[in-house]
Amino acid sequence: MRITVMGTGYVGLVTGTCLADLGNDVQCFDIDQEKINRIEKGDIPIYEPGLNALIERNVKTGRLSFSSDMKSSVAYGDIIFIAVGTPSMEDGSADTRQVLQAAKSIGSLMTNFKVVVNKSTVPIGMADIVKETIDTELNIRFKSDESARPGFSVISNPEFLKEGSAVDDFMRPDRIVLGIESNESGNIARDMMRKLYAPFNRNHERTFVMNVRSAEFTKYAANAMLATRISFMNELANLAERVGADIDSVRQGIGSDPRIGYSFLYSGTGYGGSCFPKDVQALQYTANSNGIPLKILAAVESVNQRQKYVIAEKISAYFDNNLEGLTFAIWGLAFKPNTDDMREAPSRVLIKELLSRGARVIAHDPVALEAAKAAFQEDFKDHPEFSGQLTFSENAMEILDGADAMILLTEWKEYKSPNFSQIKSLLKQALIFDGRNLYEPQVMQEQGFTYEGIGRRASPVKLHTTSLINGTAQQLV
Repeated sequence: MRITVMGTGYVGLVTGTCLADLGNDVQCFDIDQEKINRIEKGDIPIYEPGLNALIERNVKTGRLSFSSDMKSSVAYGDIIFIAVGTPSMEDGSADTRQVLQAAKSIGSLMTNFKVVVNKSTVPIGMADIVKETIDTELNIRFKSDESARPGFSVISNPEFLKEGSAVDDFMRPDRIVLGIESNESGNIARDMMRKLYAPFNRNHERTFVMNVRSAEFTKYAANAMLATRISFMNELANLAERVGADIDSVRQGIGSDPRIGYSFLYSGTGYGGSCFPKDVQALQYTANSNGIPLKILAAVESVNQRQKYVIAEKISAYFDNNLEGLTFAIWGLAFKPNTDDMREAPSRVLIKELLSRGARVIAHDPVALEAAKAAFQEDFKDHPEFSGQLTFSENAMEILDGADAMILLTEWKEYKSPNFSQIKSLLKQALIFDGRNLYEPQVMQEQGFTYEGIGRRASPVKLHTTSLINGTAQQLV
């Protein structure tokens, strides 16, 4: 099949490349000619394991091409995926201007039947607006000759790709959600999409067909649920520290229940990236606009923002609220491993907090250093003095030399089994703040480290809670 993908960002590049690898002819469009030139030279703008090799292979076979010519790109595909960015606005709503511009271009240039697929994460009801936009353009073009007007169908096909494993997620999907209208053009679209996704349904049916708004809602609901699990565990982790429980043992205890499962139950410094923060806010915006505020999601977002400061508070408490002149070595800057994505990364909150208190930071990340430099340059626009307090290094061990403490913020594989004897010899004191619970508290204590995780302690603490005994509140110690 012939496919056009509008947008060469994270979703667009992965979608287009993977569809080409399945044997389709795919053209990826972007208005940025410089970006297209970079991609054609092999300079891929995002880091995603396996993607570079996949692009190179499919470009060589001729199944994958890139263009900044809108007219030829609209003409190219029988199916056109809109996979452009929908960042958050200040009020939490999704910025859909790029989606609408793509729709307008399709309507002004299409000459034959098209299936227009909303792959971008868009507000509920956006497919109707895209349809109206295309209709308006076609009405202008074919006002005098209605019979020549081409047909089209706008459908919703949300993506469920995790950064760091997006290629595998696309090639081995848990489910394929299609939101399609029940009419003649919708029936054509359904048949075309089933043909496109047939390779994924050979063992068992993975495709769920529903109405368009249900499909749009499904994307938001999925991310909101996952974000809720993370914030829920982070709140429990903070309580676990106070009462002497180990949150990882709790995770295993509840995760073994098949009704709960283990996924997204890891406590840490809060979620980041482009999806969870944006989608939680957008769903809340939709809910508030419809007079149905989602109180649980409001709490999820509040807990997540609060969690990003937990490590800073632990550090401040350890050093008696005086960080002036101290140096901290940070391992991991990206919001999660196997990506260079710095959007909403907890490292940005922590580093800014440390610098504002007079500390110096030296940071390492296996992949995200360049993205981090750009992110902090933006963050420090109003605080140019911070720039001299933050440096980056490509050597993880080097940055520990003479540092007052090590802070781990991203659970990269190369951080999982380091030489702790060497770490201990390099640090001024054997002190580790682990924002991802990558290490075992008891093991760290046995090796002579002072260790602070999230919801984990090497030894029990005195309880500060109350119990109702014979009708009287008694202090437990």
